[in-house]
Amino acid sequence: MNYPDLKKQLHTLCIAIVQQRIVLAKQAMDSAQESANQEEKSSAGDKYETGRAMAQIERDQAAQQLDEGLKLKKALDQINPNSSSIKAGLGSLVITDQNRFYISISAGKLEVDGKEYIAISPQSPIGKLLLNRNINDEIKFQNMAQAILEIH
Repeated sequence: MNYPDLKKQLHTLCIAIVQQRIVLAKQAMDSAQESANQEEKSSAGDKYETGRAMAQIERDQAAQQLDEGLKLKKALDQINPNSSSIKAGLGSLVITDQNRFYISISAGKLEVDGKEYIAISPQSPIGKLLLNRNINDEIKFQNMAQAILEIH
């Protein structure tokens, strides 16, 4: 297994997930804005105010999702998938006797070459347990011990 290539693939998958979130958030913002504009043209009185308020809430939620997406992109931009370390950290691929973790962003399960990897944030509970750990260290998560076999 070529771990630098694997890490690049995992990183690329995470970027694609984040870009999709950003695109969807922008589309939702545009749609909410369009809805508010339509409401303005076709309504009067209380119905108009309610419609505008609902559209504004949708737009605000989409803006918040966009902001989260941009923060995730910024976090991914800080990772060099070519780097390697003996301690687990941001950008590390950590293989335990139970799971394979890519410490990057919380993106869930990713599949590469038929194997499952879990993209986790360093701020997540399991991410915090893995940070600064070494090979042969053991962590305990949800009452289950996991031994760290490899770090790339």
